[in-house]
Amino acid sequence: KSNISKCFFILYLKTAYCGIAFAFSHPPCEICKTPSEMEKTAVENFSSKTAIRTTITEVTTFQGIRKDVTASELLQSKIIDENTFKDLSAGKLTVTEISEKDSVRKYLEGTNSIAGVYLQATKETLSIQEAKSRGLLAPGTSLVLLEAQAATGFVIDPVKNKKLSVEEAVAQGVVGKEWRNKLLSAERAVTGYKDPYTGDTISLFQALKNDLIVKDHGIRLLEAQIATGGIIDPVYSHRVPVQVAYERGYFDEEMNQILSDPDDDTKGFFDPNTQENLTYLQLIERCTTDPITGLSLLATNVLKIEQTASQMEKTAVDSSSSNASIRTTITEVTTFQGIRKDVTASELLQSKIIDESTFKDLSAGKLTVAEISEKDSVRKYLEGTNSIAGVYLQATKETLSIQEAKSRGLLAPGTSLVLLEAQAATGFVIDPVKNKKLSVEEAVAQGVVGKEWRNKLLSAERAVTGYKDPYTGDTISLFQALKKDLIVKDHGIRLLEAQIATGGIIDPVYSHRVPSQVAYERGYFDEEMNQILSDPDDDTKGFFDPNTKENLTYLQLIERCTTDPITGLCLLPLNKMIQSGASCLCDPPRTSLHH
Repeated sequence: KSNISKCFFILYLKTAYCGIAFAFSHPPCEICKTPSEMEKTAVENFSSKTAIRTTITEVTTFQGIRKDVTASELLQSKIIDENTFKDLSAGKLTVTEISEKDSVRKYLEGTNSIAGVYLQATKETLSIQEAKSRGLLAPGTSLVLLEAQAATGFVIDPVKNKKLSVEEAVAQGVVGKEWRNKLLSAERAVTGYKDPYTGDTISLFQALKNDLIVKDHGIRLLEAQIATGGIIDPVYSHRVPVQVAYERGYFDEEMNQILSDPDDDTKGFFDPNTQENLTYLQLIERCTTDPITGLSLLATNVLKIEQTASQMEKTAVDSSSSNASIRTTITEVTTFQGIRKDVTASELLQSKIIDESTFKDLSAGKLTVAEISEKDSVRKYLEGTNSIAGVYLQATKETLSIQEAKSRGLLAPGTSLVLLEAQAATGFVIDPVKNKKLSVEEAVAQGVVGKEWRNKLLSAERAVTGYKDPYTGDTISLFQALKKDLIVKDHGIRLLEAQIATGGIIDPVYSHRVPSQVAYERGYFDEEMNQILSDPDDDTKGFFDPNTKENLTYLQLIERCTTDPITGLCLLPLNKMIQSGASCLCDPPRTSLHH
């Protein structure tokens, strides 16, 4: 009872910042402290009867890989010494000053993993995923590099210079969904594995010793951790010196021997330039450093690693003799980025998006993919033009997503839904605040659209990815689905008109837009539909202007939009704030278009 009374008394002193002189003989008990703080006491004033003291609380947690690390844990891990700990306690050093020391930062943050690829031919920085998509890295090589990222802290977006968890990377399209589970498994080298017998969190090495992961895989991830600063302690979320790793059972002499004298069986990484198997450290040493971000990038002069249907070949005679000629085949990247997947040069030729001369120039190396993609006549079909991305509130100069505008009562639910459906049906749902293009699933996961609209928007998204013919199983276009009565006519017309207004009808098989003539030839359009859309009446004007209360075509509504000067996105301006009961909150009176 006496100890409890003292504790409450000390708490009172800390709160009121004053007390009587005998309080000096009663330091705070342990429940008055937290492991993340220390106390420094200064006597401010004395008199013959009383002493006033002030207690200053200092934060002494450091930022670890995934959670905070206490100063005492750094001391126990031999990352800081006793003198540094005392200087921190006494206020002679700050957390920031200590964190900036190379000897400490190495264990808190680690050194660089291989963040991406630097394409020397075009001076482009690419993510591992993008390099794989372009055929610059083989899928196996790409996966191993991404696993090393995940196992050393974070998946990296080298273009935006962002460090992401695996879930964040998948949601933001930095890695493909098909690799989510493999990367989550690799990420456990950071967050810890669960011992199936005790339920304890154990390290990568301990999981390896307990046969919870495949040996070669575990060795590769462990070597990557060591090469980027040290073995990660998943319990305390920081790297540890080798001696501490031994003491905590995170490493042993046998593993040290394996990694100290690697052979081809333990060289788990591949250099696409030299075709060599290397350790992670050896591969890092061959990287270049981005002068702006400081990230390590795998520089490559390889234009394509293997021949696929999406490549062309250029053959040059290098030398010849009287008996034989030696030929070198150079494979070049000739895939273009479509809406949801890559598009080959031959497909663009067949779709009359590029002509024969351009195709030949690309084949001969006189033009690059980047140069062709930047032409307005090509970009229009690969990317489309802007759909209505969001709302611009003129009164407050705010840019809002469609969802946010609905939530604030600035757009009616029906009006909001048709605008979001138009986004989904023309390529992507758009977050105009963060300037991001998202699939419907990504948009729902990130809260850009409400879950209640997920199914309706997934249905609209099929205008991009294709509908399944119930009789043949083939992938068919929006127009073909409309003709087969797989979707409601008014709804289909509205989405088709939105596609035409933003660059052209989308071919879901090849994932790009096509010129009108090609759409006719492929059965994606016909003269009857052309007449309907060429001479629209109120029944085919499927969009609503909340400012004028008019029914409009999508093209007409786009023409009334403003362009964001920073992002270039198309925003629907709202002339005034909506007040309770204002008529703008109402959906247009015609309801047949709102399925």
